[in-house]
Amino acid sequence: MHPVYAQMGTTIFEAMSARARETGAINLGQGFADDPGPPAVLEAAARALLGKSNQYPPMAGLAELREAVADHYCRHQALDLAADEVIVTSGATEALAATLLALISPGDEVILFQPLYDAYVPLVRRAGGVPRFVRLEPPHWKITREALAAAVTPRTRFLLLNNPLNPAATMASAAELAMLADFCVAHDLIAICDEVWEHVTFDGARHLPLIGFPGMRERSVKIGSAGKIFALTGFKVGWMCAAPPLARVLARAHQFLTFTTPPNLQWAVAEGLATQDAWVQDARHRFERGRDRLAAGLADAGLAVLPSVATYFLSVDLAASDIALDDVAFCERLIEAGVVAIPVSAFYAEAPVTGIVRFCFVKQDATLDAAIERIGAARETLGR
Repeated sequence: MHPVYAQMGTTIFEAMSARARETGAINLGQGFADDPGPPAVLEAAARALLGKSNQYPPMAGLAELREAVADHYCRHQALDLAADEVIVTSGATEALAATLLALISPGDEVILFQPLYDAYVPLVRRAGGVPRFVRLEPPHWKITREALAAAVTPRTRFLLLNNPLNPAATMASAAELAMLADFCVAHDLIAICDEVWEHVTFDGARHLPLIGFPGMRERSVKIGSAGKIFALTGFKVGWMCAAPPLARVLARAHQFLTFTTPPNLQWAVAEGLATQDAWVQDARHRFERGRDRLAAGLADAGLAVLPSVATYFLSVDLAASDIALDDVAFCERLIEAGVVAIPVSAFYAEAPVTGIVRFCFVKQDATLDAAIERIGAARETLGR
């Protein structure tokens, strides 16, 4: 067995969702909406399945989807991308794997920001890379120049940024992004930008892609996800965007991973990107209302809720809630009360923050209300 995987357990998302299935608890752990998604995209997928080719599409993706992604980013983020700078992947995690396997040489160091998506570290290590961690602190989770300076060495080649940041539910400010761009240019780093939450932002906040900052156009890989844009996580359609010298290498790695992605889903996503801006905007407002509903209910139950400006998630601070349990023990106690959440310590590879718990709020009002009622009823036992 490869040592990266030999001692590895099941991802926290699958583990906690399995607990929800086993116990009948309300699943506010894994990040998926219980909304069916945009009907137009589902109908386009069904039409394409029945009426178009189901044989191998082009390895880099259907031309229609690559053009739709480029046009989408031109309209929404003022990026000047060509279709041949877009490589379609089977989800954003495959895009991450292809990028890291394509670019990392053994011994290359990669700066990672904790808390982080749990796929990052094993993928970096499997590619032969060496993680260099920058630890972000609640409640604001800010990136500082001092922390970056402490992490970089002469062997550092890459910076992997998740923005908006899951699980912190924060967005890097324009000033932070400008600082990161300057840092990448000064140290000749390639930025791998996991931007899957780019359309799930609240309170009027607008996502700014790092690839659009000065000096970053030729040294960035921008990763996106149709599953997040359209709340269709099971579609597993993603993409990598990069300047041609990088894109050609990314495509070579992709061809020996999944090679391609179901063509009917590609056609459906292309149609969605071209026609469903209004649905995406409405979904953002619905999710924002769910955030506010859950935040208010948790606060009424005596839990200290941290700010959430993006993603499907919000977190609570256990110490600020006068709860002496760590996040793992709290989540175990919460399952007994009939609700599943995620301990944020699972998003750290070292020196974890142990007092933060994450909840998913992109659920129907009745689901959120039932979870709030169970948490409120068990509040006293949860605090001991």
